[in-house]
Amino acid sequence: MSDRADHRDRLRALEFDAFVAGAGGRLLHTATLLTGEPPQPPGAYPRAERLLHAALCRTYAEWDRLHGGDPYDLARRELALRFAREARRHQRPRGGLLERLTPVERLVLVLRMYEEVGEEQTAALLGLPGDRVRAVCARAVAALRSAGRGRTAPPAGGRTAGAGRRGAA
Repeated sequence: MSDRADHRDRLRALEFDAFVAGAGGRLLHTATLLTGEPPQPPGAYPRAERLLHAALCRTYAEWDRLHGGDPYDLARRELALRFAREARRHQRPRGGLLERLTPVERLVLVLRMYEEVGEEQTAALLGLPGDRVRAVCARAVAALRSAGRGRTAPPAGGRTAGAGRRGAA
């Protein structure tokens, strides 16, 4: 009986290693986008790596319960949920494209645009109404667009691109 359990454990470890070899890079990039760490050499994303490590540990623990399910979906869901639980740690901007976004905006934007998760699935994953997900995603995209315009032409009077509109409304 012990040989059978050892064989099953080795097979499970090999399957998981193959999954991580195939999906680990994309999951690390997702974690890096979520944490907002600036581009650095590989191996220099401590927050993203910790987040991914915790998500992969949970994925490995649930591996036998997948029963033909997609391990990538499980890992991505765990990554998103862990990030949401720890969002207050990721409040401070660290540089990079997504630095102006709140953690919730980053999470929704990364899931919707980078991971291409559907609106309903994102809403269910985060426990938010679909219209809230839609609004957060639109606000995040608008913030990135205004940030992009701000880089090409500095705002007059030291104000941000959207500050004048908010004051006039």
